Amino acid sequence: MPAAQRAEARILTRVDAVICGQPWVEATFRQLDPAIRVDWRVAEGDQVAAGAVLCELSGPARTLLTGERTALNFLQTLSATATAAHRYAQAVAGTRARILDTRKTLPGLRLAQKYAVRVGGAHNHRTGLHDAILVKENHIVAAGGIAAAIRAGRSASPQVLLEVEVETMEQAREALAAGADRLLLDNFTPARLAEAVALRNRLAPAITLEASGGITLANVAAVAATGVDFVSVGSLTKDIVAVDLSMRFEFSAA
Repeated sequence: MPAAQRAEARILTRVDAVICGQPWVEATFRQLDPAIRVDWRVAEGDQVAAGAVLCELSGPARTLLTGERTALNFLQTLSATATAAHRYAQAVAGTRARILDTRKTLPGLRLAQKYAVRVGGAHNHRTGLHDAILVKENHIVAAGGIAAAIRAGRSASPQVLLEVEVETMEQAREALAAGADRLLLDNFTPARLAEAVALRNRLAPAITLEASGGITLANVAAVAATGVDFVSVGSLTKDIVAVDLSMRFEFSAA
C-alpha cells in the first residue's frame, strides 16, 4: 500500500444493536496516527437499526487498514454486551429489580465490559474480590456455617458489602438472622423467590435480595415481579454474540 495513498471508510452494522465502544475505536487509530479522523454518526449508547452507518473515517490508507480489525473487535464485543444489557433492563422495566453483571468477563476486558453494561442500562456488581464479599457454599463449609462465615467476613473487611449465597429457605432464614447485607438466592423458582421476599420483609426489611442462576430473557420479567431487588445475569458478559459490523473502504489515487 503506497504510503501517500489516502482512504475514506465507513463502519456499518448489519444487525440492530446498542452501540458501545467508541472510545476504544478512537484510541486505536489515535495510537497509530493522530491524523486519522473519526466522525461518528451515532452517539455512544444509541439504539441503531441494521444497515445504519456508525461512523466515517478518513486518513492514510495504511493506518486505516492496520487498525481496522482491532477497532472492530472492540466495537463489536462491547456493543454485544451493551445490547444484551439493554434487552434485560427493558424486560424488567417497571419493577424494583435492577439487572447486575457478574465477574464472568472476558479475560483482560472486565472494566471495558462493565462499562458496556452501564451503557446498555444495567448495573455493575463487584469488580473483583476487593470491593465486596460474596460468601458461597465452599466458604460456608470451610467456615463452619453461615453465621461463622459472616463473622469472619465482617472481621476481615467490615467496610464492604457482605453477600451470602443461599440455596434453601432455611439458609435464607439463617443468613437474614446473622446480619448479611444481601442474600443471593441461587436457582430459586419464582414462587420460592416470592416466599423469600416475604420472609425478608418480615424479618429484616433492610437486607436486599438478589436472584441468580438460570436467568434468561424468557423468565427475567417473572423473576423481577417477585419483588427481589437485583437480578444478576452472567450471560451479559460471557455468552455474548458479537454484533455483526463491517468497515467499507474507498481509496483515492496515491
